[in-house]
Amino acid sequence: MSKVKNLAINYKTAEEFKKFREYGSQELHMIDELEANMIDADIDSPFYGIYLGEELVARMCLYRHKDSEHPIDNDTAEYLVIWKLEVLEKYQGRGFGSELIEYAKSFNLPIKAISRFQNSRDFFEKHGFESHEYDIERDLADESLMWTPN
Repeated sequence: MSKVKNLAINYKTAEEFKKFREYGSQELHMIDELEANMIDADIDSPFYGIYLGEELVARMCLYRHKDSEHPIDNDTAEYLVIWKLEVLEKYQGRGFGSELIEYAKSFNLPIKAISRFQNSRDFFEKHGFESHEYDIERDLADESLMWTPN
């Protein structure tokens, strides 16, 4: 059974995000936007994480993207995007990042991962992600990798 949980959009989650190195304006913007649009508790956030006890030790932003004008390949317009995936430094090497990747793969859709650092690129490649043809309209300035289900 997966330990990956969909993270609630609330102030507790926002406080937990501050522990991560890659914490920044994207989280604040997404949280503000989601909180502003929350009508009821059924709205899913794009944030997923793994807790060890009460501590959030790994997290990712995973969202569904659909773009028929700029598909990933000749006909794949719908795919997932891993925007950020990070494990707190003292918990790295314990498989938490791999568990987040496996969770994303369980949706059985192609996954685009944004690789910000060389070690993250190596991590994604270890999990079957590969470079793909760059499209300026689709990829903007992102150095991204793709995983496709068999």
